[in-house]
Amino acid sequence: MKKIYIAALTLAAVLPVAAQDTYESARLLGSDLNGTARYVGMGGAMDALGADLSTISTNPAGIGLFRHSAVNVSFGLVSQQDAKKFDGLSTTNMSFDQAGFVYSVRSGRNSFVNFAFNYHKSRNFDQILSAANKLRDVSSNLITLEKHDRGVYQLDLDKNGYYVGYEGNSDKMSLAYSQLDDLNANTLYDDEVYEEGGKEQTWAVYNGMAADAFTFDRAHRGWISDFDFNLSGNVNDRFYWGVTVGIHDVRYRGYSEYSEGLRFLNGDDGGLLNYGDKREINGSGIDIKAGIIFRPVEESPFRIGLSAATPTWYRLTTSNVTRLENLSALGDRYDSKTGEWYFQPDGEINNSYDFRFYTPWKFGVSLGHTVGRELAIGAGFEYSDYGASQNRINDGRYYDSYYDTYYDRSHTDNLMKQHTERTLKGVCTFKVGAELKPVPEFAVRLGYNFLTAAYQKDGVRDVTLQSNGVSYASTYDYTNWEGTHRITAGLGYKLGGMNIDLAYQYSGTNGKFYPLQPNLTGTVDATSVSMKRHQVLLTLGYTF
Repeated sequence: MKKIYIAALTLAAVLPVAAQDTYESARLLGSDLNGTARYVGMGGAMDALGADLSTISTNPAGIGLFRHSAVNVSFGLVSQQDAKKFDGLSTTNMSFDQAGFVYSVRSGRNSFVNFAFNYHKSRNFDQILSAANKLRDVSSNLITLEKHDRGVYQLDLDKNGYYVGYEGNSDKMSLAYSQLDDLNANTLYDDEVYEEGGKEQTWAVYNGMAADAFTFDRAHRGWISDFDFNLSGNVNDRFYWGVTVGIHDVRYRGYSEYSEGLRFLNGDDGGLLNYGDKREINGSGIDIKAGIIFRPVEESPFRIGLSAATPTWYRLTTSNVTRLENLSALGDRYDSKTGEWYFQPDGEINNSYDFRFYTPWKFGVSLGHTVGRELAIGAGFEYSDYGASQNRINDGRYYDSYYDTYYDRSHTDNLMKQHTERTLKGVCTFKVGAELKPVPEFAVRLGYNFLTAAYQKDGVRDVTLQSNGVSYASTYDYTNWEGTHRITAGLGYKLGGMNIDLAYQYSGTNGKFYPLQPNLTGTVDATSVSMKRHQVLLTLGYTF
């Protein structure tokens, strides 16, 4: 299907405050296994071994193991398996993944104080998701009608002649009335005129129709870039500590096309409804990470690491443009010639709003051991309760006369928080890796990294919630992703102060895709999807 040129957006700036829903915000949770080639090649299991710039964001005490200053830069290729190019996004893309330095200062005979900075791409959003399947007695437009029939909202005309989903019999718009509902209602409702008591009356008839199949494609683009500033130390070569302040830069853009093939009750072809949606999320966040590493036995190189990270406090802006293209037999009361409906006939509307999102705390424990200078072995475990993340609604600013300054205020979207607690769960990350040096200049690395599923198997994107996150939704689809397996390998070569490291990573996860909420009307079966990614990473470094 050719690209739908996005032309209409609804509900522009109707509400002064907003928040995202669980599935949209979940894109910002967690991180990829990315950083230096040495770190990736060992599966990220270096939190207790340390002396690698990538530990700055997992266990900051790892920077305390540096005894010399160093600088690194990393880049490579990322390729998605079993996908086709969509919306101009290729399945293979270049990626600039890491750049940083550590400056080491001796503070005693066996003690050091280190200062470090590191940039790394913690999330690479480049991904193509495609799905297709059958539907029975359900469609996007019928869900809009079903929400009205169930009393989730009451559809009625506003003073401008547009349909709006009201909260009960009030004149207040329901927060369960989404942008997508607004598009469906105002495109597919038709006015029938009849005579009663000698007067003409108007009756609104919803020309809804069930779909028998759907196709879906989405191209995700963008990244989360982490800028980490670290202060760390080494006390008598036995106790190591570190603190990192991280700044996160979010740049996400997604474009999707969803098409439903409609059928009349007698089985005749009813044409197509095509939905095009473009969404962007931009903003920044800040967090603080702290960690320690210690050798419990002075004569042994065995090390134990402990770490903790605060929530990332995000301040974000999201915007979307959405279009419904009516190529069906359904009536179109606004523009029957083109089959396109514009919320405001005189032009395009862009919707944008600010919100906050707080990720959960993260805790880690790690082990590391070396055998001479030939072998290093590491293992690690991290835990974060994704169900504790918060979508927050901005309340505007208030003035503090005592300090003569303005402060921003926000509060938790409690209904969405309850939904998040039902949908997401605690996530564990297991890491194990080893590095073997058959000769001092050459290293071989292997690693395995496993991330447990973040979504409950029965998780549902609930479009009936009276929540700002639903009100601003422009799509119905969601995916419950399962656990992620990462297998890594790497090589390293050191010549004097120069080092060259190469790593390969395979990551794979499966998921269940739903184009619509399955428990409202009709039958929506899960469609199996997968995300398989290959990465080749090169790091160039210098120690001085």
